[in-house]
Amino acid sequence: MHILVIEDDAKTAGYLQKALSESGHSVDHAADGKDGLFLAMEGSYDALIVDRMLPQLDGLAIIQTLRAAEDQTPVLILSALGEVDDRVKGLKAGGDDYLVKPFALSELLARLEAVARRVDITKTETTFQVGDLHVDLLSRIVKRADRNIDLQPTEFRLLEYLVRHAGQVVTRTMLLENIWDYQFDPQTNVIDVHISHLRAKIDKPFSYPLLHTIRGAGYILREPG
Repeated sequence: MHILVIEDDAKTAGYLQKALSESGHSVDHAADGKDGLFLAMEGSYDALIVDRMLPQLDGLAIIQTLRAAEDQTPVLILSALGEVDDRVKGLKAGGDDYLVKPFALSELLARLEAVARRVDITKTETTFQVGDLHVDLLSRIVKRADRNIDLQPTEFRLLEYLVRHAGQVVTRTMLLENIWDYQFDPQTNVIDVHISHLRAKIDKPFSYPLLHTIRGAGYILREPG
């Protein structure tokens, strides 16, 4: 899963990042509520771990803002506030589960998996269209202007990530973490090579490009105009 941890305590955040990464998850971190809300609304996460008491913006305000925006990303609240009233407030704000500090890692992982499973799979989009480009994730069929396009597995994963974020700038860091599972910049041209291969298949044979480079920022897949 791709998980966002919003936690201001550096020791707890570091522990969570290490433990979740070792469990096979991709993890982003925000140290205050304002940055956490920004990442939660701009990113594509399978679950959020949110501390209640945060600088800039408290955890319940983050959750309420997301729910008001109809963002139903599963949220596990992590807090030292463990009274019944505290837990009730967290759940009423839109949290899916509430775990009190200190916690056992095994319980956190189990609760995280449980809240993620609650997402209705029937609501998950499996087909995407950007301009005249059509992508079917289940059949893995890619077409543009009714012409079939054959992609290699990594090219398909790259395109899938781009269509899921169509109209948004996707940074190189986001691609390294989500396509190649790098938590650091390997200082290679792996992204440039695959972007070039993808462009050669979905753009060059056609009258106008859909995949654009945003200098100094990353890439964006968007309709013309």
